[in-house]
Amino acid sequence: MSRQLCLALATTAMLAGCGGMQSSGGTEPVMESVSISGEPTDARNRAKVHAELASLYFSRGNMAVALEELRIAASADPNFALTYSLYGLVYMELREPQLAQQNFERGLRLAPTDPDINHNYGWFLCQTGRETESVKYFLQAVRNPLYQTPWRSYSAAGSCSLRKNNLKEAEQFFLRALAQSPDDPASLLQLGQIRYRQGSLDEARKLVGRYTKSVEPSAESLWLGLRIERRLGERVAESSYANQLRRRFAASREYQQLQRGEYD
Repeated sequence: MSRQLCLALATTAMLAGCGGMQSSGGTEPVMESVSISGEPTDARNRAKVHAELASLYFSRGNMAVALEELRIAASADPNFALTYSLYGLVYMELREPQLAQQNFERGLRLAPTDPDINHNYGWFLCQTGRETESVKYFLQAVRNPLYQTPWRSYSAAGSCSLRKNNLKEAEQFFLRALAQSPDDPASLLQLGQIRYRQGSLDEARKLVGRYTKSVEPSAESLWLGLRIERRLGERVAESSYANQLRRRFAASREYQQLQRGEYD
């Protein structure tokens, strides 16, 4: 999993507003300010500061320093649950699933209703082949009335439902996400994929258009748009998408599929 996706899934308390980064190309976290005068003396504040630093280094791809900052955070306050959620994300990036799971589970033992930890653990389960199990953690996240980005978890639940080819369940999750955040890029694109598979081409086209208005085109969105226009018989629009795909994403899997003529 890319760090860009990880950032979109990272702890909201540490990376405020990153839910919209997963398709927009942004990679810089927005750190929550900590009201401390001078050097932090309280154990929880020290843990929070070092966890925030860890999230910053994580976003920049420096896993070694991120782990060191998390070690300091855990040493300062072993009961600061969000430290272990970030540990889990780092170990996911390092492809250490056992260590990732241990840390996510420790975080949940300390804060079982924390929406961000539930979300992150749900994503971990989804990425490790436990899509059905993952959904209950996304739903646990959205039950928390203080959760600031519930559409993020609905969208992730939809993505995981798609992985197990449950289109009906995925559709409902994406619709819930878009009801709360109408411009959520991931939900727009994924629902567009579903509409395309269902043969609702006009609606799929509209969803791709909304996606393009929200963020820069991706290889996936251009490929979907191209296939929609091809089915509709709009050759000029199809050619425009093909040219953009070649110009922007010549090394992508989608462009290779285009060259091979593998449209579905």
